[in-house]
Amino acid sequence: MTARHVPGGSGWMRPLPGTGLTVSALALGGSPLGSMPENYGHDVSPERGIDTVREALGSDIRFVDTSNGYSGGESERRIGAALTAVGGVPPGYLIATKVDPEGSDYSGERVRRSVLESRARLGLDHLPLVHLHDPEFHEFDDITGPDGAVEALVELRESGAIGAIGLAGGRVQEMARYLALGVFDVLLVHNRWTLVDRSAGALITEARAQGMGVLNAAVYGGGILARGPGAPATYGYRPAPPQLLEAVEAMRRVCAAHGTDLATAALQFSLRDEQLASTIVGMSRPERVSETLAAAAAVLPDELFDELETLVPPSDTWLDAPFDT
Repeated sequence: MTARHVPGGSGWMRPLPGTGLTVSALALGGSPLGSMPENYGHDVSPERGIDTVREALGSDIRFVDTSNGYSGGESERRIGAALTAVGGVPPGYLIATKVDPEGSDYSGERVRRSVLESRARLGLDHLPLVHLHDPEFHEFDDITGPDGAVEALVELRESGAIGAIGLAGGRVQEMARYLALGVFDVLLVHNRWTLVDRSAGALITEARAQGMGVLNAAVYGGGILARGPGAPATYGYRPAPPQLLEAVEAMRRVCAAHGTDLATAALQFSLRDEQLASTIVGMSRPERVSETLAAAAAVLPDELFDELETLVPPSDTWLDAPFDT
Protein backbone atom coordinates (compact mmCIF):
# COMPACT_ATOMS: atom_id res chain seq x y z
CA MET A 1 0.00 0.00 0.00
CA THR A 2 1.34 3.40 -0.97
CA ALA A 3 1.45 6.32 1.45
CA ARG A 4 0.77 8.74 -1.41
CA HIS A 5 -2.73 9.56 -0.20
CA VAL A 6 -2.08 9.36 3.55
CA PRO A 7 -1.93 12.71 5.39
CA GLY A 8 1.64 13.41 6.40
CA GLY A 9 2.94 10.52 4.28
CA SER A 10 5.78 10.76 1.81
CA GLY A 11 3.50 11.55 -1.12
CA TRP A 12 1.06 13.87 0.62
CA MET A 13 2.79 17.06 -0.58
CA ARG A 14 3.57 17.04 -4.27
CA PRO A 15 4.45 19.41 -7.11
CA LEU A 16 1.64 20.87 -9.21
CA PRO A 17 2.95 20.31 -12.75
CA GLY A 18 3.15 23.35 -14.98
CA THR A 19 3.39 25.83 -12.12
CA GLY A 20 6.36 25.39 -9.79
CA LEU A 21 3.84 25.30 -6.94
CA THR A 22 3.39 22.60 -4.31
CA VAL A 23 0.02 21.25 -3.15
CA SER A 24 -1.30 18.77 -0.64
CA ALA A 25 -3.16 15.72 -1.92
CA LEU A 26 -6.35 17.10 -0.37
CA ALA A 27 -7.58 20.68 -0.76
CA LEU A 28 -10.29 22.61 1.05
CA GLY A 29 -12.94 23.63 -1.49
CA GLY A 30 -14.43 27.05 -0.83
CA SER A 31 -17.74 26.66 -2.65
CA PRO A 32 -19.91 26.00 0.45
CA LEU A 33 -17.94 28.29 2.78
CA GLY A 34 -19.80 31.47 1.88
CA SER A 35 -23.24 29.87 2.33
CA MET A 36 -25.14 28.71 -0.75
CA PRO A 37 -28.28 27.05 0.63
CA GLU A 38 -29.74 26.79 -2.87
CA ASN A 39 -26.92 24.35 -3.72
CA TYR A 40 -26.17 22.69 -0.40
CA GLY A 41 -29.47 22.81 1.47
CA HIS A 42 -28.20 24.72 4.51
CA ASP A 43 -26.88 28.09 5.57
CA VAL A 44 -23.34 28.62 6.78
CA SER A 45 -22.81 31.43 9.27
CA PRO A 46 -19.77 33.70 8.90
CA GLU A 47 -18.34 32.32 12.15
CA ARG A 48 -18.69 28.71 11.02
CA GLY A 49 -17.17 29.42 7.64
CA ILE A 50 -14.18 31.24 9.15
CA ASP A 51 -13.69 28.53 11.79
CA THR A 52 -13.67 25.88 9.05
CA VAL A 53 -10.90 27.68 7.19
CA ARG A 54 -8.91 28.17 10.40
CA GLU A 55 -9.21 24.45 11.12
CA ALA A 56 -7.86 23.66 7.65
CA LEU A 57 -5.02 26.17 8.01
CA GLY A 58 -3.79 24.28 11.06
CA SER A 59 -4.15 20.82 9.52
CA ASP A 60 -2.34 18.64 6.99
CA ILE A 61 -4.40 20.35 4.27
CA ARG A 62 -2.09 22.93 2.68
CA PHE A 63 -4.24 24.08 -0.22
CA VAL A 64 -7.46 26.13 -0.39
CA ASP A 65 -9.41 26.61 -3.62
CA THR A 66 -12.13 29.24 -3.95
CA SER A 67 -13.65 31.61 -6.53
CA ASN A 68 -14.58 35.24 -6.97
CA GLY A 69 -18.17 34.28 -7.65
CA TYR A 70 -18.87 31.93 -4.75
CA SER A 71 -21.70 33.53 -2.76
CA GLY A 72 -20.98 36.91 -4.31
CA GLY A 73 -17.45 36.91 -2.93
CA GLU A 74 -18.40 35.79 0.58
CA SER A 75 -16.26 32.65 0.36
CA GLU A 76 -13.19 34.78 -0.35
CA ARG A 77 -14.10 37.22 2.44
CA ARG A 78 -14.29 34.41 4.99
CA ILE A 79 -11.02 32.90 3.82
CA GLY A 80 -9.44 36.36 4.05
CA ALA A 81 -10.78 36.80 7.58
CA ALA A 82 -9.35 33.43 8.61
CA LEU A 83 -5.97 34.32 7.11
CA THR A 84 -5.95 37.61 9.00
CA ALA A 85 -6.83 35.81 12.25
CA VAL A 86 -3.82 33.48 11.93
CA GLY A 87 -1.40 36.18 10.86
CA GLY A 88 -1.38 35.56 7.11
CA VAL A 89 -0.84 32.63 4.77
CA PRO A 90 1.04 29.88 6.66
CA PRO A 91 4.38 28.81 5.17
CA GLY A 92 3.97 26.28 2.37
CA TYR A 93 0.27 27.03 1.92
CA LEU A 94 -1.40 27.70 -1.44
CA ILE A 95 -4.50 29.85 -1.89
CA ALA A 96 -6.06 29.58 -5.35
CA THR A 97 -9.07 31.39 -6.75
CA LYS A 98 -10.97 31.86 -10.01
CA VAL A 99 -12.10 34.78 -12.11
CA ASP A 100 -15.83 35.04 -12.72
CA PRO A 101 -18.02 37.14 -14.99
CA GLU A 102 -20.28 39.92 -13.81
CA GLY A 103 -23.62 38.99 -15.29
CA SER A 104 -22.90 38.36 -18.96
CA ASP A 105 -19.70 40.41 -18.90
CA TYR A 106 -16.69 38.11 -19.25
CA SER A 107 -14.47 40.65 -20.95
CA GLY A 108 -10.80 41.22 -20.32
CA GLU A 109 -11.65 44.25 -18.24
CA ARG A 110 -14.01 42.17 -16.11
CA VAL A 111 -11.24 39.61 -15.55
CA ARG A 112 -8.87 42.35 -14.38
CA ARG A 113 -11.51 43.65 -11.94
CA SER A 114 -12.21 40.11 -10.74
CA VAL A 115 -8.53 39.66 -9.84
CA LEU A 116 -8.45 42.96 -7.94
CA GLU A 117 -11.63 42.04 -6.04
CA SER A 118 -10.20 38.66 -5.06
CA ARG A 119 -6.93 40.18 -3.87
CA ALA A 120 -8.82 42.65 -1.69
CA ARG A 121 -11.14 40.03 -0.16
CA LEU A 122 -8.37 37.52 0.47
CA GLY A 123 -5.95 40.15 1.72
CA LEU A 124 -3.25 38.96 -0.68
CA ASP A 125 -0.87 41.12 -2.70
CA HIS A 126 -0.32 38.31 -5.20
CA LEU A 127 -2.51 35.44 -6.38
CA PRO A 128 -0.33 32.41 -7.17
CA LEU A 129 -2.98 30.46 -9.11
CA VAL A 130 -6.04 31.91 -10.86
CA HIS A 131 -8.48 29.82 -12.92
CA LEU A 132 -10.78 30.84 -15.73
CA HIS A 133 -14.08 29.69 -14.22
CA ASP A 134 -16.93 28.00 -16.13
CA PRO A 135 -16.26 29.54 -19.55
CA GLU A 136 -18.59 26.96 -21.14
CA PHE A 137 -21.56 29.16 -20.23
CA HIS A 138 -20.31 31.95 -22.51
CA GLU A 139 -19.48 32.30 -26.20
CA PHE A 140 -16.11 30.75 -27.03
CA ASP A 141 -15.28 33.43 -29.60
CA ASP A 142 -15.95 36.20 -27.07
CA ILE A 143 -13.90 34.57 -24.30
CA THR A 144 -10.96 33.87 -26.62
CA GLY A 145 -11.17 37.00 -28.80
CA PRO A 146 -9.30 40.31 -28.54
CA ASP A 147 -9.44 41.69 -24.98
CA GLY A 148 -11.38 38.63 -23.94
CA ALA A 149 -11.00 36.76 -20.68
CA VAL A 150 -8.27 34.40 -21.91
CA GLU A 151 -6.11 37.18 -23.32
CA ALA A 152 -6.42 39.15 -20.07
CA LEU A 153 -5.40 36.17 -17.93
CA VAL A 154 -2.37 35.47 -20.11
CA GLU A 155 -1.32 39.13 -19.93
CA LEU A 156 -1.74 39.18 -16.14
CA ARG A 157 0.47 36.10 -15.88
CA GLU A 158 3.10 37.47 -18.23
CA SER A 159 3.25 40.76 -16.34
CA GLY A 160 3.67 38.96 -13.02
CA ALA A 161 0.41 40.39 -11.65
CA ILE A 162 -0.73 36.80 -11.02
CA GLY A 163 1.06 33.46 -11.01
CA ALA A 164 -0.11 30.40 -12.91
CA ILE A 165 -3.41 30.30 -14.78
CA GLY A 166 -5.86 27.42 -14.81
CA LEU A 167 -8.95 26.23 -16.65
CA ALA A 168 -11.82 25.20 -14.37
CA GLY A 169 -15.10 23.99 -15.76
CA GLY A 170 -17.59 21.26 -16.44
CA ARG A 171 -18.68 20.03 -19.87
CA VAL A 172 -15.65 18.26 -21.26
CA GLN A 173 -16.33 18.96 -24.93
CA GLU A 174 -16.24 22.70 -24.24
CA MET A 175 -13.25 22.41 -21.93
CA ALA A 176 -11.36 20.61 -24.71
CA ARG A 177 -11.71 23.67 -26.94
CA TYR A 178 -10.05 25.84 -24.33
CA LEU A 179 -7.41 23.24 -23.55
CA ALA A 180 -6.46 23.21 -27.25
CA LEU A 181 -5.41 26.87 -26.96
CA GLY A 182 -2.29 25.65 -25.15
CA VAL A 183 -2.09 28.64 -22.80
CA PHE A 184 -3.19 27.17 -19.45
CA ASP A 185 -0.98 25.72 -16.74
CA VAL A 186 -3.58 23.76 -14.75
CA LEU A 187 -6.85 21.91 -15.44
CA LEU A 188 -9.59 21.62 -12.81
CA VAL A 189 -12.44 19.19 -13.50
CA HIS A 190 -15.52 18.54 -11.36
CA ASN A 191 -18.05 15.70 -11.08
CA ARG A 192 -16.51 14.05 -14.14
CA TRP A 193 -13.78 11.85 -12.67
CA THR A 194 -15.42 9.83 -9.91
CA LEU A 195 -16.29 6.25 -9.01
CA VAL A 196 -19.30 6.37 -11.35
CA ASP A 197 -18.44 8.97 -14.01
CA ARG A 198 -15.31 9.03 -16.20
CA SER A 199 -16.33 11.77 -18.63
CA ALA A 200 -13.07 13.68 -18.11
CA GLY A 201 -10.75 10.80 -18.98
CA ALA A 202 -9.57 12.06 -22.38
CA LEU A 203 -9.40 15.64 -21.09
CA ILE A 204 -7.14 14.63 -18.20
CA THR A 205 -4.93 12.62 -20.55
CA GLU A 206 -4.52 15.61 -22.87
CA ALA A 207 -3.78 18.00 -20.00
CA ARG A 208 -1.10 15.65 -18.70
CA ALA A 209 0.39 15.39 -22.20
CA GLN A 210 0.68 19.19 -22.22
CA GLY A 211 2.58 19.07 -18.92
CA MET A 212 -0.30 20.58 -16.97
CA GLY A 213 -1.26 19.89 -13.39
CA VAL A 214 -4.71 18.35 -12.89
CA LEU A 215 -7.05 19.04 -9.98
CA ASN A 216 -10.21 17.01 -9.32
CA ALA A 217 -13.27 18.41 -7.54
CA ALA A 218 -16.75 17.21 -6.57
CA VAL A 219 -15.71 13.58 -6.12
CA TYR A 220 -19.02 12.86 -4.34
CA GLY A 221 -21.06 13.83 -7.41
CA GLY A 222 -23.00 16.51 -5.57
CA GLY A 223 -23.59 14.31 -2.53
CA ILE A 224 -24.91 11.01 -3.84
CA LEU A 225 -21.60 9.24 -3.14
CA ALA A 226 -21.24 10.81 0.31
CA ARG A 227 -24.61 9.94 1.79
CA GLY A 228 -26.26 6.71 2.79
CA PRO A 229 -29.30 5.03 1.26
CA GLY A 230 -32.09 7.51 0.60
CA ALA A 231 -29.74 10.23 -0.70
CA PRO A 232 -31.26 12.51 -3.35
CA ALA A 233 -31.36 10.74 -6.71
CA THR A 234 -29.23 13.39 -8.43
CA TYR A 235 -25.68 13.30 -9.72
CA GLY A 236 -23.77 16.45 -10.62
CA TYR A 237 -26.91 18.53 -9.87
CA ARG A 238 -28.98 16.58 -12.42
CA PRO A 239 -31.43 13.67 -12.08
CA ALA A 240 -29.38 10.49 -12.08
CA PRO A 241 -30.30 7.78 -14.61
CA PRO A 242 -31.47 4.42 -13.22
CA GLN A 243 -28.29 2.56 -14.19
CA LEU A 244 -26.14 5.05 -12.32
CA LEU A 245 -28.34 4.75 -9.24
CA GLU A 246 -28.08 0.97 -9.44
CA ALA A 247 -24.29 1.23 -9.67
CA VAL A 248 -24.19 3.49 -6.61
CA GLU A 249 -26.18 0.98 -4.57
CA ALA A 250 -24.05 -1.95 -5.76
CA MET A 251 -20.89 -0.04 -4.88
CA ARG A 252 -22.34 0.79 -1.46
CA ARG A 253 -22.83 -2.92 -0.78
CA VAL A 254 -19.30 -3.78 -1.90
CA CYS A 255 -17.83 -1.09 0.37
CA ALA A 256 -19.81 -2.42 3.33
CA ALA A 257 -18.50 -5.91 2.64
CA HIS A 258 -14.97 -4.52 2.85
CA GLY A 259 -15.72 -2.74 6.13
CA THR A 260 -15.86 0.79 4.78
CA ASP A 261 -18.37 3.23 3.30
CA LEU A 262 -18.95 4.65 -0.15
CA ALA A 263 -17.86 8.18 0.76
CA THR A 264 -14.43 7.00 1.92
CA ALA A 265 -13.97 4.95 -1.24
CA ALA A 266 -15.12 7.86 -3.43
CA LEU A 267 -12.53 10.14 -1.84
CA GLN A 268 -9.72 7.63 -2.08
CA PHE A 269 -10.55 6.80 -5.71
CA SER A 270 -9.37 10.32 -6.50
CA LEU A 271 -6.57 10.58 -3.92
CA ARG A 272 -4.96 7.36 -5.17
CA ASP A 273 -4.98 8.44 -8.83
CA GLU A 274 -1.45 9.40 -9.87
CA GLN A 275 -2.78 11.56 -12.72
CA LEU A 276 -4.16 14.02 -10.17
CA ALA A 277 -2.14 16.50 -8.17
CA SER A 278 -4.88 17.28 -5.65
CA THR A 279 -8.48 16.46 -4.81
CA ILE A 280 -10.70 19.40 -3.84
CA VAL A 281 -13.42 18.71 -1.27
CA GLY A 282 -15.92 21.35 -0.23
CA MET A 283 -16.26 21.77 3.53
CA SER A 284 -18.35 24.11 5.66
CA ARG A 285 -17.98 22.70 9.19
CA PRO A 286 -14.74 22.65 11.19
CA GLU A 287 -15.20 18.99 12.10
CA ARG A 288 -15.36 18.06 8.41
CA VAL A 289 -11.66 18.81 8.14
CA SER A 290 -10.62 16.06 10.55
CA GLU A 291 -13.32 13.72 9.22
CA THR A 292 -12.08 14.07 5.65
CA LEU A 293 -8.45 13.64 6.66
CA ALA A 294 -9.43 10.48 8.57
CA ALA A 295 -11.14 9.15 5.43
CA ALA A 296 -7.99 9.88 3.45
CA ALA A 297 -5.93 7.93 5.98
CA ALA A 298 -8.25 4.90 6.11
CA VAL A 299 -6.59 1.64 5.09
CA LEU A 300 -8.48 0.22 2.11
CA PRO A 301 -7.35 -2.80 0.06
CA ASP A 302 -6.56 -2.51 -3.62
CA GLU A 303 -9.02 -5.36 -4.15
CA LEU A 304 -11.87 -3.07 -3.15
CA PHE A 305 -11.09 -0.67 -5.98
CA ASP A 306 -10.65 -3.55 -8.43
CA GLU A 307 -14.15 -4.73 -7.53
CA LEU A 308 -15.64 -1.24 -7.72
CA GLU A 309 -14.14 -0.83 -11.19
CA THR A 310 -16.29 -3.69 -12.45
CA LEU A 311 -19.41 -1.78 -11.37
CA VAL A 312 -18.78 1.51 -13.22
CA PRO A 313 -21.99 2.29 -15.13
CA PRO A 314 -21.94 2.62 -18.94
CA SER A 315 -20.76 5.85 -20.53
CA ASP A 316 -24.24 6.87 -21.63
CA THR A 317 -25.10 7.46 -17.96
CA TRP A 318 -22.19 9.89 -17.43
CA LEU A 319 -22.63 13.65 -17.40
CA ASP A 320 -20.80 13.96 -20.73
CA ALA A 321 -20.29 11.38 -23.45
CA PRO A 322 -16.68 10.30 -23.95
CA PHE A 323 -14.76 11.85 -26.83
CA ASP A 324 -11.31 11.86 -28.39
CA THR A 325 -9.22 15.04 -28.06
